[in-house]
Amino acid sequence: MEPHQDTPGPRIAPVALITGSDSGIGRATAVRLAEAGMDIGITWHRDHVGARRTADEVRAAGRRAAIEQLDLTRLPEAAGVIDRLADELGRIDVLVNNAGTGTMAPFLDLDLNTVRHVIDVDLVGPFLCGQRAAHRMIDQGDGGRIINVTSVHEHQPRVGAAPYCAAKGGLGLLTQVMALELAEHGITVNAVAPGEIATPMTGQTDTDVTTERRPGVPLGRPGDAREVAAVISFLAGPEASYVTGASWVVDGGMVRMGPQAGSHLRDDAWRRP
Repeated sequence: MEPHQDTPGPRIAPVALITGSDSGIGRATAVRLAEAGMDIGITWHRDHVGARRTADEVRAAGRRAAIEQLDLTRLPEAAGVIDRLADELGRIDVLVNNAGTGTMAPFLDLDLNTVRHVIDVDLVGPFLCGQRAAHRMIDQGDGGRIINVTSVHEHQPRVGAAPYCAAKGGLGLLTQVMALELAEHGITVNAVAPGEIATPMTGQTDTDVTTERRPGVPLGRPGDAREVAAVISFLAGPEASYVTGASWVVDGGMVRMGPQAGSHLRDDAWRRP
């Protein structure tokens, strides 16, 4: 997004709010957007120290940072974090719905509380946060960007991840409806769908992805959070002004493998006819 100039005086930096930005993809995105000239709103659930580290990196890039705790199981009240951060930073131009959770349990063993927890965090929370952000962007009158971080499981199922797949698939279609309805207000809405990314959520922290072998991924390795952040940054920037309603898969080619493979393959036999 470009800086704003509503009245004579200093140019106003655009503001991006990124949920779940205490680590992983969220932190990488916060730093990338700060380097692109945006002030950053940061949310955290359990890792306050991680959120402060993100804020330090944002400030080291010369931008302002504000921090709020966000628990997306406490809905609808939790979505008020969007208004609090926007009030503190002065506006909102970009929302990245990145906070998420998952579970690995067989469909027949799932209990209702687990299902509701995943659906609330991964689908209802982004819905409500996106609604708050869109209202503020409309009131500001100069458009905006909403980017929903889904997963390759927006597009393909995974055994043992029924609530996660349902939520991410729902968030993908929600993205498309939001794109259609918000276009008249100059707000673009897109999804970014990561594959296996080296983050705390996948049990990988500070991993050198070039040293990890994933035979079932065409590019042969997991992704780095900064590679996802680069795509989010594009969608948040001026070059993506005519892009809306799309899902950008960042997975090293995993989804293109379809039912024949995935990150669980142990060797490269699939590469030979």
